[in-house]
Amino acid sequence: MQENEISLEVKNIVKTYPGVKALDGVSMAFRKGEVHAIMGENGAGKSTLIKTIAGSVTPDSGEIYVDGKLIPAMNTKLSKELGIAVIYQELMMIPGMTAAENVFLGTQVLENGLVSHKQMRKRAKALFDQLGVNIDPTQQVRYLSVAYQQMIEIARALAKNAKILIMDEPSAMLTEDEVQTMFKIIENLRRQGVTIIYISHRIEEVFQISQRISIMRDGQYITDLDTKSTNKAELIHYMVGRELKETFPPRESHLGDVGFEIKGFTGSGDENISFQVRHGEILGIGGLVGAGRTELTELIYGYRKLESGELFLDGKLVKIREPKDAVRNRIGLIPEDRKGKGLLLSFDLESNIALPSLPAISKLTFINRRKAKQMAEDQRQALRIKTPTMKQLAKNLSGGNQQKVVLAKWLAAECNTLIFDEPTRGIDVGAKQEIYKLIRQLAAEGKCIIMISSDMEELLGVSDRIVVLYEGKLSGELQREQFTQENVLALASGEKVEVAS
Repeated sequence: MQENEISLEVKNIVKTYPGVKALDGVSMAFRKGEVHAIMGENGAGKSTLIKTIAGSVTPDSGEIYVDGKLIPAMNTKLSKELGIAVIYQELMMIPGMTAAENVFLGTQVLENGLVSHKQMRKRAKALFDQLGVNIDPTQQVRYLSVAYQQMIEIARALAKNAKILIMDEPSAMLTEDEVQTMFKIIENLRRQGVTIIYISHRIEEVFQISQRISIMRDGQYITDLDTKSTNKAELIHYMVGRELKETFPPRESHLGDVGFEIKGFTGSGDENISFQVRHGEILGIGGLVGAGRTELTELIYGYRKLESGELFLDGKLVKIREPKDAVRNRIGLIPEDRKGKGLLLSFDLESNIALPSLPAISKLTFINRRKAKQMAEDQRQALRIKTPTMKQLAKNLSGGNQQKVVLAKWLAAECNTLIFDEPTRGIDVGAKQEIYKLIRQLAAEGKCIIMISSDMEELLGVSDRIVVLYEGKLSGELQREQFTQENVLALASGEKVEVAS
């Protein structure tokens, strides 16, 4: 392999959707044996570009070259034949099938002319060994962690002799240890001459894993940067086209009476958890993966069965047995999985926003469409949701705008308590700042805010007070003057520190 040899090149790619130019003359070149990161805010065109390379989106104009050869009409079948493999953020797994069967999904492994499950398992085991991961080829995927499912996707690419591997937000659902394991595998593939195109919002990991970074903004290619020669400030400058002076906007807290309180919450692995949130307060909830944070929100919201405990709103005991009880009591949940649990992706924005408010805008079985339309438009303007029309399907929005739609439906329903579970996961640096401003604005309006976050800077920068969970129990509480990364990590590890009583 010659140094700097180009394996893939796109030239002047244009793709237009109704009201949106997703790609505007994009040109990039990718080298063999290199990890090439693509970064940009949500809506920059990254996903459309990789779908164009993979053949699932047909550009209006432009050219694609593989190993210097022009590919006149790229499609999914041809891209696979050319050695292009894509691992999307939503993993393509069939839960009821084994690891080996998922590796060879769509591919027949034959012995003496017949499909051989024995050979399939043998070849899958060899691929897992090559990746350095201990996965039982006979194990059903439903019982494997997200990290192992990710490795199965990579093994599937290797089984098809992928020369170009595109990874879309591959670390979004992984722990730090799992990310480092994945990085070792990526580095090994790079040394074998595989081209890795790596899409991520996580600036720190892009600096760790890549050799080059391409920046996109508003559907256009902006520049290429040598990873070793750039820095975070320059990267952000090119991504957002403006200087972000303050990641976390300044805030003065004006706290009111206790508006939300749980006492002795127990269930789904959580045990005897109690805390209060005052009107106008942002309570952060920290803890390591598996500490029980998401389980707690689902207990509060009625998704999981509460074994014991009480919930009070403005001092009044309320019973929440299922999510509709939470909605009726004006509690809104912005879930970690916004696509799976927060939105109806195949419905338009107007329908998504109006959904929790249907009892208020309906009479018998008739929905007042005028009210629904006005409600959605009011929220679009208030939250500055970027969309050409409110009839746009939710699945076609960027991650940041999808998050705003999830929030919009609860604001339209006039919720007084809002629970944010990982509010900026998978959201770019510019959109993050908008979400932070919205959260603080809602607190300033007197709402009770509960925010779960695995992002340490976010947890410390947005919260007024932090409680930390460890193995399903409340480990401790920190007031703002006690906010340090060391204190949060100590409590998250079950250690005792000097905390508020």
